[in-house]
Amino acid sequence: MHAAEPTARQTGTLPADTLPTDTTAERARQPKQEPVAWSRGHRLAVSVPIFIILLGILVGVSHITAVSANIQPTGQTMSMLTGDTSVTFNNTTGHALPSVGTYKVTQRYITIDAKRPSTGEIQHIRVLIREPKGAGSNRPGVVFMHGAGYGTCDNSFGDVAYSLSSAGFVTAVIDKPIWSTTDITRDYPASAKIYDQTINYLRSLKQVNAAKVGIYATSESTWISSYLLRLDPKIAFQVLLSPMVFSPRQSLGFLASQDFTLVGAHSGYQSIVRRVFDMDGTLFGLKNFDLDIEQPAAYSIPTFVAYGSKDVMTAQVEGAREILDLAHRSGNWDVTIRSYPVANHVLRLGNEADSGTGFADDYVNDMVSWAVGTAAGLDQTSERAAGSMLYQSIAVPKDLHADRGLTIYGAWIHIAMLITLLLTLIIALAALVRKIVFMIRRKGPALGFKYGFGGALLSLTITTLATFLLFCGGLGQVVMGIVQLAWGGAPAENPGMMFWSWPVIQVVCTLVVWAWSRVFTRLIEVMQTRGLAQFPPRKGAIGDVVSGREPVLASTRFARVLFWVTAFAMFHVLLFFAFWGLFIY
Repeated sequence: MHAAEPTARQTGTLPADTLPTDTTAERARQPKQEPVAWSRGHRLAVSVPIFIILLGILVGVSHITAVSANIQPTGQTMSMLTGDTSVTFNNTTGHALPSVGTYKVTQRYITIDAKRPSTGEIQHIRVLIREPKGAGSNRPGVVFMHGAGYGTCDNSFGDVAYSLSSAGFVTAVIDKPIWSTTDITRDYPASAKIYDQTINYLRSLKQVNAAKVGIYATSESTWISSYLLRLDPKIAFQVLLSPMVFSPRQSLGFLASQDFTLVGAHSGYQSIVRRVFDMDGTLFGLKNFDLDIEQPAAYSIPTFVAYGSKDVMTAQVEGAREILDLAHRSGNWDVTIRSYPVANHVLRLGNEADSGTGFADDYVNDMVSWAVGTAAGLDQTSERAAGSMLYQSIAVPKDLHADRGLTIYGAWIHIAMLITLLLTLIIALAALVRKIVFMIRRKGPALGFKYGFGGALLSLTITTLATFLLFCGGLGQVVMGIVQLAWGGAPAENPGMMFWSWPVIQVVCTLVVWAWSRVFTRLIEVMQTRGLAQFPPRKGAIGDVVSGREPVLASTRFARVLFWVTAFAMFHVLLFFAFWGLFIY
């Protein structure tokens, strides 16, 4: 019997029709087939949904972070009883009342130690005392209170203090109490104590009648005067220039909203104001946004209020009404309001930035006459409200409030943008050095970007950052225009960049989003041809990409890191734009 033929399993062979057709060796020997590129229609079909998703995210952020503020009614007015601003009294003293220039003026300096209660800091403050020469005793006194900035006793209130002293008042101008604070961290209650310390010094002088010491407050210091009147109700009278009647959040929100409009800024830039003044400043240690200053006690004494028609910082109509309401609630009906045409925020004519800018019309004479008659206890015979008509372009945005969620997100997006941009800059500088070294040593491509991703990344980065600079430039021009207005200057006839830059940025941002969607579409296309854009991925595809044998973005890991870090940073810039409302069309 013949031996059995060996089986296929025993010989280790298979029938010809069952042999494998694609072994590893065979694949290595066979020429690689190039993947088929997508058609234009295919790319468009993928790009559009990506564009819609990206744009939807950014539009959503813009709408979620939008802050509405009611600025109606617009164009409010308050008519005065007469155009004659002069102030007169029923003089029962039997002799003529002193006026500007009645007395010669002497001056001297003293120094006081101003202690800040919350920290114990000591500021050595100089006080410039002006006195009427030969006026005798029982003189009234006035302490001057600084507005915004860093005024000293030598560069503040010189002309008006001299005028009051020449009419018989002992006046005191001090260095502004600032300690270690800044413009946005001022300690108003502590400042009130220092001004009261100065008031008490005047009261202690032999030639001063302690019951006749008043204050002269302008702009920012009218927030302090509210604390001062509660601290010291024995203050005799007050002169208030362009008083900031409402809280800093409301007053500054009004100021910015109105001035953005006056300088001709695009409405998009105006929406920035509402986002800024809806922030919760307490998260950053800023506690002055919501001061409780609308108190009847702040207007419980004889009050002289002065406005200028060119003042672009004060809500005059609502402010005057609020002052009258609070004064009447405190039982005080002795409120005199004067409005001067052409005068600015500090009752000066023209640009305050120019030295020697004078006061408006008869303001000094009117104010001095009122102070003299009031200090003498006489009955006023002139109209209480006189001068030019008060005008207010928009309402005070009283619905602004501290939004903690918006503040946290806003802080996060700004910090994240700065960090990612800084990281991108570092990696980009390293890439530049790497490229130079590779060129010198002729080592070939330093980054190895494929399929045009390197050029696309560079062009999109330059475009996005250029748009960011355009945004900063437009906003900067708005700020400078507002500063000019605050100093008494006129707005430019042609708003220029502050108007056209906003819609241009919106268009460019939309185009940038579309360009990024095209980049991501190309990335998906390459990934699909590499076997990555499927589930599960083609065997060995991930290893081929990571090793650089079949790169998707670039052949070097350094270039891939550069791409994704830069893309992440540019997306944060777009989120920054979205936060400030650039994707609200």
